[in-house]
Amino acid sequence: MQNFATTDDIIKLWRPLTNEEITRATALLPVISDTLRVEADKAGVDLDQKSNDNMAYANVLKSVTVDVLARTLMTPTDKEPMTQESQSALGYSWSGTFLSPGGGLFIKKDELKRLGLKRQKIGGRHLYGEDTWHPSYFDYQNDYWL
Repeated sequence: MQNFATTDDIIKLWRPLTNEEITRATALLPVISDTLRVEADKAGVDLDQKSNDNMAYANVLKSVTVDVLARTLMTPTDKEPMTQESQSALGYSWSGTFLSPGGGLFIKKDELKRLGLKRQKIGGRHLYGEDTWHPSYFDYQNDYWL
């Protein structure tokens, strides 16, 4: 299977990379692409087929892949990345929030929404029998969920 983005795409869409970052990006691209495929399989979507059929979708998929890779490359490997930190003085207090506590790869819900993999569901159940005025309102074949 092919990666959803290349190192050239990263350079064009994000910024020039150092030699070390190119090495990391080359190793991370298949991992990110396969992770997105697994998330899409959970939603019943074939990303490869969908990106082949729709060029706009392929570009969004490339953008999401570059965003995930950029966030991973910006995460320092020599120390824990802090998104928020607070310190006090005399009574000494310290608190902080880590970007990725495990330090690994993560995909945001917003990125999955951009790919159409996270959607709200709507549905209902008949409490008092079948509705005779609107009998086709619910989909009975799918356990009342649309």
